[in-house]
Amino acid sequence: MNIAKRVLLTFVAMVAAVVSYAQPTDPVHWTTSVEALGDDIYRVEFKAEPDMGWHLYDLGPYEGGPMATTFVFEPSSAYELVGEVTADKESTREYNSIFDMEIGYYATPVKFSQEVKSSGAEIAVTVDWMACNDQNCTTGSNDFTIKVGNADAVADAAVEGADAAAEPAKSADKGGKSLWSLILAAVGWALVALLTPCVFPMIPMTVSFFLKGSGSVARGRFRALMYGLFIVLLYTLPIGVIIFLTWLIGGDAVTADIFNWIATHWLPNLIFFAVFMVFAASFFGAFEIVLPEKLVNDSDAKADKGGLTGIFFMALTLVLVSFSCTGPIIGSALIQSTSGEFWAPILTMLAFSVVFALPFTLFALFPSWLKQLPKSGGWLNSVKVVLGFVELALGLKFLSVADQTYHWGLLDREVYLALWIAIFSLMGLYLLGKLKFKHDSDMPYLSVGRLILAIITFSFVVYMIPGMWGAPLNALSGYLPPIQSQDFVMGAGSATISENTPKQGVKYGDVLELPHGLEGFFDLEEAEAYAAEVGKPLFVDFTGHGCVNCREMESRVWSDERVLDILRKEYVIVALYADDKLKVAEEDWVTTDTGKVLKTLGKINSYYALKTYGVNAQPYYVLQGRDGKPLIEPRGYDLDVEAFIDFLKRGVEAYK
Repeated sequence: MNIAKRVLLTFVAMVAAVVSYAQPTDPVHWTTSVEALGDDIYRVEFKAEPDMGWHLYDLGPYEGGPMATTFVFEPSSAYELVGEVTADKESTREYNSIFDMEIGYYATPVKFSQEVKSSGAEIAVTVDWMACNDQNCTTGSNDFTIKVGNADAVADAAVEGADAAAEPAKSADKGGKSLWSLILAAVGWALVALLTPCVFPMIPMTVSFFLKGSGSVARGRFRALMYGLFIVLLYTLPIGVIIFLTWLIGGDAVTADIFNWIATHWLPNLIFFAVFMVFAASFFGAFEIVLPEKLVNDSDAKADKGGLTGIFFMALTLVLVSFSCTGPIIGSALIQSTSGEFWAPILTMLAFSVVFALPFTLFALFPSWLKQLPKSGGWLNSVKVVLGFVELALGLKFLSVADQTYHWGLLDREVYLALWIAIFSLMGLYLLGKLKFKHDSDMPYLSVGRLILAIITFSFVVYMIPGMWGAPLNALSGYLPPIQSQDFVMGAGSATISENTPKQGVKYGDVLELPHGLEGFFDLEEAEAYAAEVGKPLFVDFTGHGCVNCREMESRVWSDERVLDILRKEYVIVALYADDKLKVAEEDWVTTDTGKVLKTLGKINSYYALKTYGVNAQPYYVLQGRDGKPLIEPRGYDLDVEAFIDFLKRGVEAYK
């Protein structure tokens, strides 16, 4: 029996080796983290996440059975192990007739922990493991180097595979995500994207476009469904092609430059701004947007076939405009494709686009229902005029993005707010019947609905007025230019400055500013030199002029006095703008691994973030120690103030 078991085990190991060689990626993803428990005791955690359909064997041991998960710590006098490796949950245990024993396994993420005692050490660990699915098994061995204690501690390092030490550091939560978690995250981001300033204005444009449709109810539904389908295809198919090329040519051959260009370059932003201004003027009745007569006749001739050309280009307009806010999400999918994934990014984008397209499809159906009402009246034109005011206001966002990235100085925060106050004041007067446009009907009395809308509009105007003197206006933080662009902020300059607070960085300090009167740097080398001089950790802020979430973080989280106090007293701040178009001096140009020369500040910072941390989305916050490595796990967009304060405090503790 023992001989048979050994022969069978040898055979399984041989099959596992062949299968493992044939697979492009391991089915189990590992990440590590370190938690200080006090008194020089640290808990080292190894998180294992099996892919869907795979299971990882537990700690065993299994003599004459499958390979149990084993942790081998390289002996060193710099540390000692406290206790043994434990798991954070019980394994699923089943009797295996082949090995004639009960075997435990994990089909879902599990954390293994080992406590160590050390005043400071670099710990080398090898994890050997075996995982199986319904068809085959594979073995793996991962090497980790983890630092605990001392000033060079790295509290959370995300590494995968034996070659991880030679690769650029990547964010700790990226590699281990399961397919379902990625899809759920994409659904969540799609819902958030619908409320962003570069997507929301497309809703009234959709309503306006489909109001012009004619024909039966069935035809209206068909047009709306095709509109939704085109949106899904325009998002998913190009990403699929790009990911395929990335996989075929190599990850380094494809970058996210195209998405950054669409989101921040002056040309697409000015085009989008002009489009919204034209639509607003059309809604006000200045002119009617119509196709040339020949195209109209051709469109009528194709009516029986659905007239899909116009619907396709309407969907294309939506997709292009929305890139300003969805670009970082799509860029993240591209990054994932460079790490060995293929289908996951495509399925993620499919889930995102379906959820994203659904409301627009419903709004495309809505005009068809409106047209079936027996009476339309003048209310329909009133809806268009109100939408015109909304288009006018939200279209300014695109001009603002170009203005911020190129430092034109056209739309500082107070100018932007003044325009919004004027626009929405006029909208309120229109709702009260004090303004009348070309195609408006006579309004013998004020309806209750218009009165309520007018009250809401004027309340919004009153809310914005304090912003002219520097009020944060947290509800609008993502739509407005950064507060540091405002000439006058009441109370600014009253904050106490510690003696070690740096003056504004020499490089780029004449065109860039930090929010809330904070002082710091905009060049990493300059900031690192100063941080070493004063003995403080670096707070690295990967941000962007066109980053809506960055403005929200600065307005809702950074504005907390406790956050500002820690940033001023405990950190040296460096803001690295990923979309700034400033051309740097020739000696600061950067040549990428593919030989491309980067000449603008934004491209250099974006390349650094991608190469070093594997991210191209903002905001992204890194607390950096003396060795240039993260003190703790970096942090992204999260409006939890208490968690951000804890993040900053843990960074200070790790540095000390």
